Amino acid sequence: MLGGLNPSLRVPTLVFDDGRSLGESGAILWYFGHGTRFVPEDPYERAQVLQWMFFEQYDLEPAVAVVRFWVAYSGRAQEFADRLPERMDAGQRALAALDRHLDGRLFLVGDSYSLADIALYGYTHVAHEGGFELEPYPAVRAWLDRVAAEPGHISIDA
Repeated sequence: MLGGLNPSLRVPTLVFDDGRSLGESGAILWYFGHGTRFVPEDPYERAQVLQWMFFEQYDLEPAVAVVRFWVAYSGRAQEFADRLPERMDAGQRALAALDRHLDGRLFLVGDSYSLADIALYGYTHVAHEGGFELEPYPAVRAWLDRVAAEPGHISIDA
């Protein structure tokens, strides 16, 4: 059945042993994060984690990840040349917002590493592959170093 595992027909999709499935990276992260140190106990901080996970999906990923794919992986970068400036601008806005928020903070929510950091780290740490310079974003660069130093860290290209 078309769309039986994931109605949006996208990856990732998690399939459980009993046949149930769960699509969307944020939902999968939330599922695995339940009951762990990565999801704060405080309801407001939990909502902030979701806020940043939504930011990743609506602001960062459609710009930074898309440009990275076009430039570094599609083999057809020239086909996207007319759309590149708009996506680059959107990516710079997302990175600037992230940098403003992280200025003076260790992590995105509260004082602890959370699912928000995991979700945003993925494409941010390889933004350079799409041509995004991180030099103008010192708080983002310092945060990337802190996340990479977390126990169990695995980069996207591992």
